[in-house]
Amino acid sequence: MEDIKSAGGRVNDALKKHGVDKAGFLVTETETHEFNVEGGEFSLFRTLFDNGLNLTVYHQNKKGSVTTNKLDDASINAAVEGALVSAEAGIADEAYDIAPGQGKQCFHDKGYEPDMERLFERTRELMEDIEKRHPKIIVDQLTVSHKKIHSLYLNTNGTECEVYKGNYSISLSFAGHEGEVTTSLCGTGVMTDNLDTPFVELGTMEELLRDAEAQLVTTPLEGKFEGVIVLTPDSLGSFLYNIIVNFAGDSAILEKTSLWIHKLNEKVADDRLTISIKPSDPRVVDRDHITADGFLEEDYDLIKDGVLKSFMLSLYVANKTGFEREKNSSLSVVIEGGTTPYEELLKGIKKGLIVGRFSGGRPGSSGDFSGVAKNSFLIEDGKITGAVSETMISGNLAEMLMNVVDISKETVVDGGGVLPYIAFDKILISGK
Repeated sequence: MEDIKSAGGRVNDALKKHGVDKAGFLVTETETHEFNVEGGEFSLFRTLFDNGLNLTVYHQNKKGSVTTNKLDDASINAAVEGALVSAEAGIADEAYDIAPGQGKQCFHDKGYEPDMERLFERTRELMEDIEKRHPKIIVDQLTVSHKKIHSLYLNTNGTECEVYKGNYSISLSFAGHEGEVTTSLCGTGVMTDNLDTPFVELGTMEELLRDAEAQLVTTPLEGKFEGVIVLTPDSLGSFLYNIIVNFAGDSAILEKTSLWIHKLNEKVADDRLTISIKPSDPRVVDRDHITADGFLEEDYDLIKDGVLKSFMLSLYVANKTGFEREKNSSLSVVIEGGTTPYEELLKGIKKGLIVGRFSGGRPGSSGDFSGVAKNSFLIEDGKITGAVSETMISGNLAEMLMNVVDISKETVVDGGGVLPYIAFDKILISGK
């Protein structure tokens, strides 16, 4: 493995030799231990070593970027030259910039060194738990790994940020199977920085396995009605991503397509809803400590008590639009739970649908969405009456945030964020 500090110094030397105005770059060395389980048997174990250089230069107000996995002198020199060629082909823009100097920083996160013996035991335990608790589940593939990353960010303003981080990752794909009936393939993934908890209890793994078995018997939904959908943490995450991209992200603000562009410090959601971007939360295990623009990361609220407090903008778009830049470049979304237990939340719903997954195209700039509700269950008079198929849901993302029915007390932690179950009213639910 390369000494990344030595590599970083050689990148700096190459930048000076070529007279680059400004630059920021990330050098990484990664060690990955991974094994796969197929058909209930361990099928592969391997250890991978990788280096990386992600370089962005700003020269004569033009931007150019290059990535490479080689850190020898010739490759570094070629990367700098390639980035300059890329910049030369671009359009000059004074909004391009890097963060001012952030000093020297070093971070040591939990989970850096792996316990491979314990990881193997936990993986074998997961297979046994699935077989014992969920006999109608067929595991398609299970991949378990530990990734150890040593990284160094440097820029021409004197910033130096070194990070040691590591985490375990579990990726599982499976289906329900009984006789001639098989459900569609379902998948889940979680990250953790320790091996204290059985894998089946992490994230929503147990719930998804149970739901896949329940999906073996489904009933097509008849007709259509306006009602309540309950988004599980898995489906809520995909909706939040679309909300951020459509209303708060770089393109939406730069191109002025966002419905929220003039709504900073105004109400855009139910008072009970706070959406925070919190990479420093101890429940988030895969975090970056510095943004792509070279700022040390800070937590912030996107929405606080229903009020829009920030957009999620890079330094470039912030400079172009005059809005404040995002305080981190993470997608570590944290929504704390409410006061209502999940079972009580369901009891208050006259008619609605639990949505485990959503399959649909990207919503338009207006926020209108329409698609298929997957892994869904009908709610009638506060009770789950069974799994349904052939069900569509449609609505509007912006209106949905204003029509929160309730937020569950329970939250789910998957290593990337923290999300509850949230019920939204006034959604069109339609079957055959």
